[in-house]
Amino acid sequence: MTDAALPSLTLSDEASTVRLGHALAAILRPGDVLALEGDLGAGKTALSRALIRAALDSPDEDVPSPTFTLLQVYDAPQASYWHFDLYRLEQADDALELGIEDAFAGGISVIEWPDKLGHWLPRHALHLALSIGDGGQRHAHFSGPVAWAPRLAGLST
Repeated sequence: MTDAALPSLTLSDEASTVRLGHALAAILRPGDVLALEGDLGAGKTALSRALIRAALDSPDEDVPSPTFTLLQVYDAPQASYWHFDLYRLEQADDALELGIEDAFAGGISVIEWPDKLGHWLPRHALHLALSIGDGGQRHAHFSGPVAWAPRLAGLST
């Protein structure tokens, strides 16, 4: 698969992060993998929370960070959302015990710290790198296979 030139966005405030989460919820489909990359505090969990709440159509849904449980699963109308936080994963193969193969087969996977998966991370994953710029603004840079380009066209916050 060839990597494509995918969008980069500036997230000027928390509301922008929430809007990006909503936009992603609208385009993700069963079998998709969203690999969220970035330092601690870059906004991975905030984006995941907004995305899942939008998918559930429940703005007040309790969406805790799976930092200690490593996984939370949510049943949305279009698919199950598997929210992984792999920061504490010791070995890539340990992800198999979490049912990650089931998530990849029919769910929508949102993965924080995807580098911990090593060879288990699917090649078709959409990567979203979040970073903090000057003044606290967040930057979102997408990368991945060219197949993502039409689905991300017109994406904005």
